[in-house]
Amino acid sequence: MFSLPGFDTAAFVAATLAEDLGAGLPGGGHDVTSEAVIPADARFAGVMASREAITVAGLPLAEAFFRHLDPQVVIERLVEDGAEVAAGTELLRLSGLARAMLTAERSALNTVQHLSGIATLTRAHVTAMQGKATLLDTRKTIPGLRALEKYATRMGGAKNHRMGLWDAAMIKDNHVAVAGGVGEAVARARAAGVAQVICEVDRLDQIEPAIVAGASHLLLDNLAPDTLREAVAMVAGRVPTEASGGVRLDTIAAIAASGVTYVSVGRLTQSAPAADIGLDFSLA
Repeated sequence: MFSLPGFDTAAFVAATLAEDLGAGLPGGGHDVTSEAVIPADARFAGVMASREAITVAGLPLAEAFFRHLDPQVVIERLVEDGAEVAAGTELLRLSGLARAMLTAERSALNTVQHLSGIATLTRAHVTAMQGKATLLDTRKTIPGLRALEKYATRMGGAKNHRMGLWDAAMIKDNHVAVAGGVGEAVARARAAGVAQVICEVDRLDQIEPAIVAGASHLLLDNLAPDTLREAVAMVAGRVPTEASGGVRLDTIAAIAASGVTYVSVGRLTQSAPAADIGLDFSLA
């Protein structure tokens, strides 16, 4: 079974299928079309394939949907998550009960299309950076899908930023406003025993107070490439630096070339289009 820390694959698969089947609703709990049209003993063979060039993510989850409804389904995985494939590439071959395959089809495809879309967009940004910095994702994820979406960015070549509010402090402008300054906010986080303190700065004069107070990572927010280069020079390698805010595919190369350690991009998970992937069946 596909496994990620903090993510229950079995519960996700069961809940997704239950939603599609209308479990618990009047008249719900079954696939009326397949039951009406497809004999119970009919068997299908199927091929899942990309219809465009993509970076693949989510195939183990697709398998889990089919196995949930037909434990004896035969599945051959033809590529692995993280692979870059051309249009027309076969991803999975499967054979099993026709009703089960038709019922699981949309849930499996939705998941692979969404995660592969994220991985594909991520790979495009990594390629555009030309090795000049490391790409980070953000917390701009669909509620309930963060672990999966951040997995997809890893498949695309990014590194995960903090997973949530619990594994690092990130001091932003509102925290600074309440605390009374960048240095005071960072000092409070350090005094509270937080090991990883990320501090957002949007002016060069905030850099030194943040570092002196103990920031372990500086997020340079919405700064132009020339200003980023100046900020990197001021930091002088004392802590990692991260460029963030308004980063686009057509601007990321210049931003990465400024010398920052990381570039974070919210659109990787917030705005990635679904990958074009199809699943065709025939009688087995």
